[in-house]
Amino acid sequence: MRFRFIVSETGKGLARNFAMSVSVVLVSFVSLLFVGASALLQTQISTMKGDWYDKVEVSVYMCPAASSASTCSGGEATQEQIDAVEGLINSDALKPYVKSYTVESKAEAYDNFMKAYGGSRIGRNATESMMPVSFRIKLVDAEKYQVVVEQLTGRDGVERVHDQRKTLEPFFLVMNRASWITAGLAAIMGLTAVLLITTTIRLSAMSRSKETEIMRLVGASNFFIQLPFMLEGVIAALIGALAAVGTLWAGVHFLVQRWLASSIAFTTAFINAGDVMRLAPWLILTAVVLAAVSSSFSLSKYTRV
Repeated sequence: MRFRFIVSETGKGLARNFAMSVSVVLVSFVSLLFVGASALLQTQISTMKGDWYDKVEVSVYMCPAASSASTCSGGEATQEQIDAVEGLINSDALKPYVKSYTVESKAEAYDNFMKAYGGSRIGRNATESMMPVSFRIKLVDAEKYQVVVEQLTGRDGVERVHDQRKTLEPFFLVMNRASWITAGLAAIMGLTAVLLITTTIRLSAMSRSKETEIMRLVGASNFFIQLPFMLEGVIAALIGALAAVGTLWAGVHFLVQRWLASSIAFTTAFINAGDVMRLAPWLILTAVVLAAVSSSFSLSKYTRV
């Protein structure tokens, strides 16, 4: 009997405040959509970092025949200088940081250069003698690239040391900032949802003040009086959370997996629908807890003695 009464009162409250309930659904949907998008963006950043940083190389270019670098004042790198750099790469100082390395000869550098630029003016003017010998170093931990770079930079015969991670970091910086902006918008929308839920429940409690007074007179507990009102907010927020989860799943499945993953020029790992499903319980729990706490707070004035 009590359960039926609570369900009936909850339904009446949702019907009476239909427009406000829809507003709670929409605001909850938008706020949790931003929260989910921010979390998924951070997951994507972590996934791409793990994937791309495994492929990061430190490239050491020895002095070519003509170079204006201060370390190339003696002209083209000699075999002794090349051997010295290779010895340093194999030394105990760098062994913990170097996973593997390859040496690209002048002939190999010329072949690779012609494959990339052979049809251009610069390619037609290039010769094998202009190409530098280079080392391509794979790192054990890409986060510690600076140790290798510092050891190899400025040595006689080394024109320059290039770390691919420097190219990737600005990209990840932009993505991280986008994630923080999304999180900020989510926080604003979350506050809006809390205020709207609080207002909706207060209006509902005020419109049924006579009913709650009668229930109090016949001995109903505060919890029993408050429960239908709290369920109004929880149900509305829950619907918004489920809609946000569905939208995130559709976005990841259709936009990321089917479109972005197949159309992007380079190979990388992307988030998938499984990441959304792992995030879904937390979004739903957040919606329920926020709605329940907001409703309980707003009811303290209107349903207690």
